[in-house]
Amino acid sequence: MAVRRRIAGQLLLEGRGIREVARIVHASVSSVKRWKDALEESGWEGLDPKTHPGPAPQLTAGQKQDLLNLLEDGPLAAGYRTEQWTCPRVSDLIQRHFGVSYHADHVRRILHELGWSYQRPEQRARERDERAIRRWRKRDWPRIKKGASSAS
Repeated sequence: MAVRRRIAGQLLLEGRGIREVARIVHASVSSVKRWKDALEESGWEGLDPKTHPGPAPQLTAGQKQDLLNLLEDGPLAAGYRTEQWTCPRVSDLIQRHFGVSYHADHVRRILHELGWSYQRPEQRARERDERAIRRWRKRDWPRIKKGASSAS
């Protein structure tokens, strides 16, 4: 895009008309008019692409550090019933402590920026018996596996 603006600028400086330049560089007449105005007002720098930084962050660096401290204290300390952070919970925490509203999906980016990663807790049955599992793996599984291979 910047190359096209530069070519258009050169053609305009050579005295060519806006419509002709628009046709040559395959741009709209309104764009070429805008480029001509920028060239006359600011010179070649006026044709440089403009950066759009996006909206300013809603949490300051200090608030992000405070958030990190709150997260490290854990969900129970923050008033939640279980010891698991979720994006909706962190979003709620940010709203309550800083008055800033973030969608839960955006919270994931903030957590990543703070060095936190998504982790799903292991789900195990409460009645799981580790000794019985080890015993089954040692005694029963080899016998079952051996029987399956000889049946083939």
